[in-house]
Amino acid sequence: MTGASLSPSPPIPCASTRFTLDGSEELENHLARICKRVLAEVLALVSDQNLEALLLGGGYGRGEGGVLKTEAGDRPYNDLEFYICLRGNHWRNERRYVAALHSLAESLTPVAGVDVEFKLLSLGKLRRSPPSMFYYDLMRGHRRLWGEEALLAQCAHHCAAERIPLPEATRLLMNRCSGLLLARQRLHRPPLAPEDADFVGRNLAKAQLALGDVLLTMHGQYHWSCLERARRLELFSSNCPHLPEIHWHHRAGVEFKLHPCRAAASLPELRSQHEELRALALELWLWLETRRLHRAFANPLDYALDARNKCPETHPCRNYLVNLKAFGPASLLGKKAYRHPRQRVLQGLSILLWSPQSLEDPRILQQTQRLLGTSSRDLNGLLDAYHRLWRRFN
Repeated sequence: MTGASLSPSPPIPCASTRFTLDGSEELENHLARICKRVLAEVLALVSDQNLEALLLGGGYGRGEGGVLKTEAGDRPYNDLEFYICLRGNHWRNERRYVAALHSLAESLTPVAGVDVEFKLLSLGKLRRSPPSMFYYDLMRGHRRLWGEEALLAQCAHHCAAERIPLPEATRLLMNRCSGLLLARQRLHRPPLAPEDADFVGRNLAKAQLALGDVLLTMHGQYHWSCLERARRLELFSSNCPHLPEIHWHHRAGVEFKLHPCRAAASLPELRSQHEELRALALELWLWLETRRLHRAFANPLDYALDARNKCPETHPCRNYLVNLKAFGPASLLGKKAYRHPRQRVLQGLSILLWSPQSLEDPRILQQTQRLLGTSSRDLNGLLDAYHRLWRRFN
């Protein structure tokens, strides 16, 4: 499905000289100060003997961070995502440092003005892991705050976009449609507070961007830069349904990513925008999954009730252990014990986002409860259970 032949992995690029494309010097200096402080705090916590690398990922690490225009000047908008590579056993490092890093992130968030996140990485695991969209984005676009460039040289296989496997397109769309699902939950519990409207607007924009990104990923044309993705999509041709609409939404998603704004639309307008994106995402979802799984799906309920393996790329024995750890011995009965738990998310999403009316059927409700591991019967309870499951296996 990639439509592109494999080529040698490109070299890992140098860090961008800026955090944003057009943010003010004040904003650039603010982000530089935050990075400097983060490095000092991390070194005080883990020591320079244990720290192999500290990377700023996300939009600001790629030099395309969002610039929020306010009366007080330019402000950051996106999360600041820091990746810490430590020497030694990864599991032991997690046990030792995760709680302290969580506390550090909480203390730095008010200073930064946006959420600060720390994630532990193992360079050994990074070198051994197969290509994925997450690793591609991190390797191709980051700001290196600590560590030598040579440390990442053995991770260059993550730098070729054409190697991103097709299930990553499904995963991307699953995550952005999960954002639509959470946004709908807020849209249907008025009054809509400003922070709820901002949450909804942000997730609508992420879904807009994902529609085009999914198409590029399917054809091996994904790129770490959203500007380059926009250029490639304009030249893209496909028999994908509603391609002109996808083009339009992708352009809007790129604009929001670079120049976010607080949602100013009314509740009816946001609901209308949400419904349009929900319907368009469904068309793309069924089109993508038909090609990935080599089985036509007539509608979302057909997809949700289809019993075949929806994560065939995963290893059954590993899935067995993941299910045991996540759900206990009771989950090991039947062939589903050898399916990855993400299958539950994929099926649950299809019901809750695109076919919630089917929950009036007791059989569908019962199956949804089993998928999500909950006894809740009302929609909000099912959504909460879905959210917990999705956060674990997204």
